[in-house]
Amino acid sequence: MLTYARAQSARAGIRAIGPSGGATLRLLAAAVDAKAIAEVGTGTGVSGVYLLRGMRPDGVLTTVDLEPVRQQYAREAYHAAGFAPNRARFIPGRALDVLPRLADGQYDLVFCDGDPAESQSYLAESLRLLRPGGVVCFEGVFQEGRLAEPNHRDPQTRAVRELVRDVRESDLLLPALLPVSDGLLCAVKR
Repeated sequence: MLTYARAQSARAGIRAIGPSGGATLRLLAAAVDAKAIAEVGTGTGVSGVYLLRGMRPDGVLTTVDLEPVRQQYAREAYHAAGFAPNRARFIPGRALDVLPRLADGQYDLVFCDGDPAESQSYLAESLRLLRPGGVVCFEGVFQEGRLAEPNHRDPQTRAVRELVRDVRESDLLLPALLPVSDGLLCAVKR
């Protein structure tokens, strides 16, 4: 289950969402009674297990990742956690190539844990994908402390700062920055 997925993350050098962030994702998926979730960044399946645990029993997680081997690890993690194969749809590829092909307004939650430099584009796609009342979440917005340090001006940190600003200033979103894991930026689509 999560032990397997976390071990695979450690072996692959991939940072997985922490237990508090995962519990928050599970809660949010349950709160919106999620039947359809889109995930950017499959990783090794840690976040997917949490999302699936919070979803309705007939819900489907659509997960996108550039690396098919990671998606295989996630398949194994979902199987070990007791989820039927039809509960997850794996789409290999670059998120910004895949997301435009997903259906407008058909998702209850979109979880973004991909390239921080592409966060604003993920936000635009998420707004299109989400139904009113749906939730978008971004993992890792604290950037391991760099977000709060004005001296950090690398492209990745600047992109995340712009994302936080755009979410905060959007009339379409009701946001909250949660101090779980490495910062979980969540917003409800009005």
